[in-house]
Amino acid sequence: MKKNFIASKTFVLTGLIIAIFSGCSKEINEMYTNEVDNTTPAIVASVPQEGFRFVPNEILVKFKAGTSSAVRSTALTRVKGSVAEKILTRAMKHSGDIEGISLVKTPMAVQEAVDRMKGLVEIEYAEPNFIYTTDEISNDTYYLNGYLWGMYGDATSPSNEFGSQAGEAWAKGNIGSETVYIGIIDEGYMYEHVELADNAGTNPNEIAGNGIDDDGNGYIDDVYGWDFDGGDNSVFDGKFDDHGTHVAGIIGAVGGNGIGVAGVCWNVKLLNAKFLGKHGGTTANAILAVDYFTDLKKSGLNLIATNNSWGGGGYSQGLMDAIGRANQEGILFIASAGNNAANTDLSPSYPGSYSNDNIITVASITSTGALSGFSNYGLTSVDLGAPGSGILSTVPMLLKGKIVSGLAFYSGTSMAAPHVTGAAALYAASSKNATARKIKDAILSSVVPTNSLAGKCISGGRLDVSRF
Repeated sequence: MKKNFIASKTFVLTGLIIAIFSGCSKEINEMYTNEVDNTTPAIVASVPQEGFRFVPNEILVKFKAGTSSAVRSTALTRVKGSVAEKILTRAMKHSGDIEGISLVKTPMAVQEAVDRMKGLVEIEYAEPNFIYTTDEISNDTYYLNGYLWGMYGDATSPSNEFGSQAGEAWAKGNIGSETVYIGIIDEGYMYEHVELADNAGTNPNEIAGNGIDDDGNGYIDDVYGWDFDGGDNSVFDGKFDDHGTHVAGIIGAVGGNGIGVAGVCWNVKLLNAKFLGKHGGTTANAILAVDYFTDLKKSGLNLIATNNSWGGGGYSQGLMDAIGRANQEGILFIASAGNNAANTDLSPSYPGSYSNDNIITVASITSTGALSGFSNYGLTSVDLGAPGSGILSTVPMLLKGKIVSGLAFYSGTSMAAPHVTGAAALYAASSKNATARKIKDAILSSVVPTNSLAGKCISGGRLDVSRF
């Protein structure tokens, strides 16, 4: 993932730095636009348009149950392949899958290897290992001064009728609950950020620092989550984890503390499955990340949704199956629609375009209610719109050689999705024991019809959390 930031102004404000960026290049699932007024300059980036990317010389293979070792070996010789990793998660086992998926190394070109494996009767599917990239009244400083338009409503002060109406929900006393957990599948996030630390969730069945896998899930000391890209428990690795931190702040930055920003849900617990690194993330690690949260839910954690602000890969049966396992445990999968300005009814964008019932796919709108120029849309494949242009949220920043708490404006469907994830957390906090289906129905049935979204998404409207 390439990032080049040029800061024109920085301000130290009560322990926070806010940067106004004059230039940026970043290969993530967010677009950099000028669709905001001059008071809210946006950081802007683009996504490569040249087809799907995948890991060279790697394919994912699922053998049919009961296939013998001899037959597997014969199949692998067709691609001169060897099994580099066997992916068999506890979530797979719980769902009755005892076969798992094999990550196969091959010297052959990926498409040729896939084609050779697909024709074998013992193969359920073979596919590339795709690469994904990052697709009460508040007294918080940047809420009061008009910057947090995505949290406003027509009855809030400041007001913006095209915001998520979160301010109106807060005024009714709906600010969330620390018993509700959200999983962030993304980059890592800065859980010690001054605006996030109080809402940083921990795995209740893991004892920090003892070097033991206390809960038996295969991950030692996964206190704040797990880094599937790095293969360790360090889910925050510095300034390059800005996208995940920005997403976390939109969902659950602490509100009412008199500084900085506020997330949609002031009280919530955030956990992280980092699978996006400097060069993106793979299908194999995305599957592991989704199943990680499914297993935590199976173990009793009140995890109601994951946020998935990423995309760029092709269709993967393995990833779709993992999302299906999350659905079986009642976990919503909230996804960004993608930033190609495309109709995803015609040109699917994954993971948002999968057909799983637990997916909510989110397009981006601007502060004037227009569909953001970069946003994907689809009458049958996108569910609703939410604020995504010129969104101020939390980021890590480097100051005098140290990582410090900062704020920045980003734009993209990556920013729209976490507004909806925060809304899911708010609804779960006020409606105890609500099922994933009920939460999804509540979000979609409460949208405000919006001209720019008519015929562009299933609901034809934008997020409104004030109606919960």
